[in-house]
Amino acid sequence: MIRPLILALSVFALVVSAQEATPRPAGDKLAPYYPTPESVVERMLKFGGLKRGEKMFDLGSGDGRVVVMAAEKFKADATGIEIDTDLYRQSMDRIKSLGLEKHARIINGDITQQDFSSANLLTVYLLPNSNEKIRPMLEKQLKKGTRIVAHDFMFKGWTADKEEHIPDDGEGRSHTLYLYIR
Repeated sequence: MIRPLILALSVFALVVSAQEATPRPAGDKLAPYYPTPESVVERMLKFGGLKRGEKMFDLGSGDGRVVVMAAEKFKADATGIEIDTDLYRQSMDRIKSLGLEKHARIINGDITQQDFSSANLLTVYLLPNSNEKIRPMLEKQLKKGTRIVAHDFMFKGWTADKEEHIPDDGEGRSHTLYLYIR
């Protein structure tokens, strides 16, 4: 009776220890995970004028669908930033299974700790207060001509160069895209 109990406690202790040892990126989650419909992903990349070979970053990349489409369909050099370790792993598994490792990658980290100075295009689907939090960093880092496509939530203090409204296509809600050119 005591041996099975000791064994169970030992296994439990190993599991807890392994979970605590799993590295977690520092920083706060800037938005809940809410996947963008594939049709909207494509519209975002077209709206941002993504071209072959350009460097694009998806801030808060979730399951990696924007990064995958940017690399696969638009032939861009695509990088996602995702703080959630499980979503990071899921994204990287998909990138590997599609053979896109040369053109697509996900960084498991905090958006506010990254350098976006090489970006031609950024895609963003964060909450308004999160956009406000990262705006000063982007203003310092982004080179002239960098394009930013924000999904549904504007950047306070910036004037959008273009807006596109996407009516509900059967998924239950409409979308708005905002294009900013720095």
